[in-house]
Amino acid sequence: MSVGVDHDTAEFAVETIRRWWKTMGQEAYPHAKSLLITADGGGSNGSRLRPWKIELQKLADEPGFPIHVSHLPPGTSKWNKIEHRLFSFVSQNWRGKPLVSHEVIVNLIAATTTKTGLVVRSAVDQGTYPRGIKISDGELAEVKLREHKFHGEWNYTIAPSTG
Repeated sequence: MSVGVDHDTAEFAVETIRRWWKTMGQEAYPHAKSLLITADGGGSNGSRLRPWKIELQKLADEPGFPIHVSHLPPGTSKWNKIEHRLFSFVSQNWRGKPLVSHEVIVNLIAATTTKTGLVVRSAVDQGTYPRGIKISDGELAEVKLREHKFHGEWNYTIAPSTG
């Protein structure tokens, strides 16, 4: 779980995925040939956000394999498993404790566990992520995005630029 010190942008969201892949994902899944991301319908990883798709293209280019994205439909984030299986336990863990610094927040998040075996890793992301980045139609057209047959606006694959 990333704790940012700047804005919650598409670049921040993708950097969090990138950090997971580099520090945990590629070791846990050494034979992976693609990545599946399930995302909420709005916020920094919204299905309509051009910067999200541009940043995912950059991420797909790094390992050289496709990224499949499935967004939750609008209004359904209450069924997001992360909300129930992670955030609720983090909230319980830091309930009543003063969140006075990033270090305290990260340590409380990382100390979150459950009887069923949930273990949470947490780190501060010191990056700066400016808001309001505009993506032109031409830049968006460079994204190797293929919409899926079922609700392509929410389900799509971004292929690496080369290959």
